[in-house]
Amino acid sequence: MKDFFRSMFASMVAMALFTGAGLVLLIGGLAALAPAKVVVAPRSVLVLNLATHFPDSIQDQEPAALVQKAMQGQGEDGLPVRAVVQALDRAAADKAISALYLTGNVGSQGYSSGPAALKEIREAIQRFRKTSGKPVIAYNHAWSKREYYLCAGATRLYGNPAGEMDLTGLSAEPMFFGGAFKKYGVEVQVTRVGRYKSAVEPYLLDRMSDASREQMESLLGDLWNEWKVAVAADRKLAPEALQAVADEQGFLTCPEAVKAGLLDKLASPDEVLGELKALAGRKADDPDLPQVDLGTYLKQPQDVQGRNRIAVAYAEGDIVDGRGQDGQVGGDTFSRELRRLRLDKHVKAIVLRVNSPGGSALASDLIQREVILARKDKPVVVSMGYLAASGGYWISAYGDRIFAEPNTITGSIGVFGMLPNVQKLANEHGITWDRVQTAKLANPMTITRPKTDAELARVQAIVDGIYGHFLDKVAEGRKLKRDEVDGIAQGRVWSGRQALKLGLVDELGGLEDAIRHAAKLAKIEGDYHVDSPGEPRSALEKLLKLVGGDKAPFSHAQAGPADAVRLDLQRALGTLQALNDPQGVYARLPFDLSLR
Repeated sequence: MKDFFRSMFASMVAMALFTGAGLVLLIGGLAALAPAKVVVAPRSVLVLNLATHFPDSIQDQEPAALVQKAMQGQGEDGLPVRAVVQALDRAAADKAISALYLTGNVGSQGYSSGPAALKEIREAIQRFRKTSGKPVIAYNHAWSKREYYLCAGATRLYGNPAGEMDLTGLSAEPMFFGGAFKKYGVEVQVTRVGRYKSAVEPYLLDRMSDASREQMESLLGDLWNEWKVAVAADRKLAPEALQAVADEQGFLTCPEAVKAGLLDKLASPDEVLGELKALAGRKADDPDLPQVDLGTYLKQPQDVQGRNRIAVAYAEGDIVDGRGQDGQVGGDTFSRELRRLRLDKHVKAIVLRVNSPGGSALASDLIQREVILARKDKPVVVSMGYLAASGGYWISAYGDRIFAEPNTITGSIGVFGMLPNVQKLANEHGITWDRVQTAKLANPMTITRPKTDAELARVQAIVDGIYGHFLDKVAEGRKLKRDEVDGIAQGRVWSGRQALKLGLVDELGGLEDAIRHAAKLAKIEGDYHVDSPGEPRSALEKLLKLVGGDKAPFSHAQAGPADAVRLDLQRALGTLQALNDPQGVYARLPFDLSLR
């Protein structure tokens, strides 16, 4: 027996030593993935490779989603807007930085890289040039409207001799499934409130309604005018000159763009590299260029400034019932986060950053309730990004002050219900259902049959009630008369500039403006620090990013037409998956806007 216990004890010790050694090796391996200390060589060029996307924040993801993204080559987190702005502002005063270099084509994932986000980055680039006096060099093979908007005010703006420029104006092409649904036997019944609440139209029609076209033309016109005025001022041109190019040429070769005053000079990559070397104090034949990528530069540890904390809560993505997934705002999850910030005595003010087209009416109301409660304890200031529409506006309405960019898309105060059924499709393939029920309105959400008149009437009553609740909340939060809100609601989408005139927002400005105002309301000006827009990546995330790869500084790969169609379909399916409200009632943007 002694031998047995001796053997068992020895085995346990050996197993413990083996497990401990494994843990040491694992910890050591993961520690090796930690980034080395960032050292910036003297006279380095700061490189902002635009071939990424710019979300509001880095969202925590489930391990399964991280693995899937890595396997699909989508391991890149993107660069959060506020982090980019902070890095550029810091680099302006950094003696080790000699110049800023911009290149690459801006991408997007979800609701990132919208016009409002690009405006904040554009202004930071211009501040870098004006406050530091350092040159900003921008170069591209193929200029799209996004990166040209960012770079038009650069010190020197170059294009490849064989390159081109897209100056085609803005367009939006909503995808319609009404014909396909009819062909395959899928029927959709809808209930809605609001003349402009056209979110259901893609599933019913084969083209835009007159009301939808009216608001789309108004919105795009406002966004396009914002783009023209900003770029024209940078290039010392009249906005009318840009409109003439868009109307008469659309695409320009880079030589044509130089003649039109849209670019300064033609150059090949080696010539641009030679100029960057000269700015860094190197000769053209020197094999090395002192440089630092902005993504690396922003990882430099910063001293925490100020004793008081301002928390930024990022509501980015579709608003859904429950916890939500990657790229979504879960009603339960986000309301819990606001509750945590409300109860945290170290948090002196909350800035709610909204970049959402809305979604579940129930989830929106849960989040709004936490905003109302938080506002009783501390200031809550709202900063609207690319989208703060419908449910996105619902959760914003009670902010102490609401900031929006001129090109923010907001409003869309309206509600709809969508009730699909597949009876015809199933019957054509020999599938039928039978039923037994104990009440006339039993199982009203089934997809096996069309809804009865009584069921539709009941759902419409619920939709009408939620719309009335929406109007009451906006009227109370914005201190407006209910009839006045109803007049500017009706599901109508507005630009930030239009929303300011209508009283839906208080001031035009970005996230930093909202943060400064929150500090003012909390009486902590000059003595505060702000949460970062994303937590540092875990070792697993770093590993996945390594697997996912990285883009080279001169990468200019463009998506083909097949990719565009695939992305449109994925976006449409993602929208359908996000429609998970228990009552089937939604406060969502009337369309999925993809600007081109």
